[in-house]
Amino acid sequence: MGAYHPHKHKTSSPKGSPGYFVPKPVCAWLVFGFLSLALLHIICCSPSTNQDSVFSPLIQYLDDTYSFVSTEPKNCSYSEGKWVYAPGHARRYNGTLCNVKESHDCIRNGRQDTGYLDWRWQPDGCRLPAFNPRAFLSQMRGKHVAFVGDSMARNQVQSLVCLLSSAHPYKVVYRDRNPYKYYFWRWSFPSHDVTVSFYWAPFISRATGKASNDSLPQTMNYVDLDVLDDRWANDADTMDVVVFSIGHWLLNGAIYYNGTEMVGVHQHPEITNTTVVGYAIPMRTAYRKAFERLMTSADRRPKNVVLATFSPAHFEGNTLTTACPRKEPYKEGEKQLRPLEEELRTIMYEEAEAAMRKVSDNGGGGAMSVEVLDITKLAIMRPDGHPGPYMHRDPFANGVQEWMSADCLHFCLPGPVDTFNEILQQMLRKKRAVKTH
Repeated sequence: MGAYHPHKHKTSSPKGSPGYFVPKPVCAWLVFGFLSLALLHIICCSPSTNQDSVFSPLIQYLDDTYSFVSTEPKNCSYSEGKWVYAPGHARRYNGTLCNVKESHDCIRNGRQDTGYLDWRWQPDGCRLPAFNPRAFLSQMRGKHVAFVGDSMARNQVQSLVCLLSSAHPYKVVYRDRNPYKYYFWRWSFPSHDVTVSFYWAPFISRATGKASNDSLPQTMNYVDLDVLDDRWANDADTMDVVVFSIGHWLLNGAIYYNGTEMVGVHQHPEITNTTVVGYAIPMRTAYRKAFERLMTSADRRPKNVVLATFSPAHFEGNTLTTACPRKEPYKEGEKQLRPLEEELRTIMYEEAEAAMRKVSDNGGGGAMSVEVLDITKLAIMRPDGHPGPYMHRDPFANGVQEWMSADCLHFCLPGPVDTFNEILQQMLRKKRAVKTH
């Protein structure tokens, strides 16, 4: 009698019995149909936030890889829109690895609520692509990108360097000797011969006092309106893209000069018998002087000049529980710009338009372009993205202190400020497209 082999024994089960299996092709079609219905439900019936959480990672990947998904209409404006939930959108780099200012390295400093990294800016009528470091470096090959201004300019330039370093390594060409100072930094990306610089010039014009000595009172600034800050002005001939970002220091107060003559003051009630010039006149004067310097640049190569608008602060109180305590962005209509913030924004547009008229009248053609990087609205809607008490390392390691400083002006890195550079990339990309055609 032959041996019995159970594993070779075959039995048949009638249809409908527990042993019956659906053929693989039918399974595949059932799964495909189920997924299609689920996708249709998300598109048609679910809230937009759910749609963003599903599609954002895919679209972000395609944007990063191919740079063709987000072809926006010609009249697209990035200044108006809303923040939408997009998990992981802003988790692009490790701030510690790209050497950001320690007070902006929120995760390193112990911040646990990282939900501020799960939002992206959705402009009205078009989509803002995720930042593409390889495309930016390719477009800027052989060029010098310079940021001139105050600490918000520094916040943005460090964001740019970190975003670029996620694709290619950089070298620090120069940095302040004092490790706690960030007055002048220069980075290079050898793979594309790209240089990125930051010039501390919170008035654009030459300034002494508090602007160069932190120990002085906030209003002790002495500004020469007739002279530009030496460091950036001396390098102006080498710059291809110049991003100006000022505003906050002009509100602090200063004494203004033209040569040796005092021409006015701001926030100095103790100085009588002199003109109160406010902040608008010095701002306009500084920009016009800067445009004149760039227009008369000895190299005569085309320059893209960008004016970043005012980024409002979110100090809501003087204690840790009331200083920028929010954990999510404001919704549309929940936060309005103050008249001061609107005025500063308007000044940027007026000066940019005046500069372009002057370029045209002088027959400059494409020698210089001036545009506005309007980030005021998207910035005011992000009270959740600031370091707050996490400008310090482990601020609550010894419990809640009676008083502790908090930063509700600058943004964590990574964080909402990365969006400034996403918009900047699109502005420069459109400029290149115009020149190509």
